[in-house]
Amino acid sequence: MDAALRIGWLGTGVMGAPMARNTAAAGAEVTVWNRTADKAAPLARHGLRIAGSAAEAADGCDLLVTMLADADAVAGALDGGMVLDAVGPDAVWVQMSTVGVEGCDRLAALAGQHRVGFVDAPVAGTRQPAESGQLAVLAAGPVAVRERCAVVLDAVSSSTTWFDTVGEASRLKLVLNAWLLGLLAALADAIRLAELVGVDPAVFLDTIDGGPLGAPYAQLKGGAMVARDYPVAFPLAMAAKDAGLVRAAVSRAGGRLGVADAVAAVLERAVAAGHGSEDMAAVVEALRTP
Repeated sequence: MDAALRIGWLGTGVMGAPMARNTAAAGAEVTVWNRTADKAAPLARHGLRIAGSAAEAADGCDLLVTMLADADAVAGALDGGMVLDAVGPDAVWVQMSTVGVEGCDRLAALAGQHRVGFVDAPVAGTRQPAESGQLAVLAAGPVAVRERCAVVLDAVSSSTTWFDTVGEASRLKLVLNAWLLGLLAALADAIRLAELVGVDPAVFLDTIDGGPLGAPYAQLKGGAMVARDYPVAFPLAMAAKDAGLVRAAVSRAGGRLGVADAVAAVLERAVAAGHGSEDMAAVVEALRTP
């Protein structure tokens, strides 16, 4: 890999920080910026440069990576696109935030306005695979830039699935999120039902473990629900945001889904009850609240 490749990285939250660290460990020169500076500061111990502004992080970079909460946060960090004018010649913007259909279209248009290459590259996974560089990347963009983007994508993931047309990756990410969040909400229902009818929810989890009704995800999140202990692998507030993106995409397409609205509603209730900063398994607390 070209050790001289310069990467500007915007966003060092639960996912962004380990991703940036893994990219630097792979040999890239990474400069990071985060709106809350304290979240970026620890990365200096791993050899990453800390920028005082998004424009400073982007200055002269070969690749600009954004890993922020949503499309508005991305556009805000880029100062409406002005930060894109600071990147190096022929730079590519690798947009890894989950921003939905409309958000992806809006950000791709912003890249076009500033004549910067754009790759739509959301990731599937939570804190643990981000820490170990085992995320799954869904990437969409021109064939000509794929080899250059591999510097980042290979460092953060166990696999990258490429699509030809920008937007295809973000659309697939919505489908994955609809499945995952539906499973999460159904699991919370089952745990709460067990409590209400006098079944030990741990016995329920043992019963499905390893069988056709079970899933490793059910054990992982179900155990947290039973213990009522929610160390953050993926924040509940971000899960609620993702559920909202699913609803927005369905509305935009003029369609209707069976459970997406209910899933979004229970996630929003859990956030409103004060669990937004906890892991998304805390959604069950919305069902325990009178």
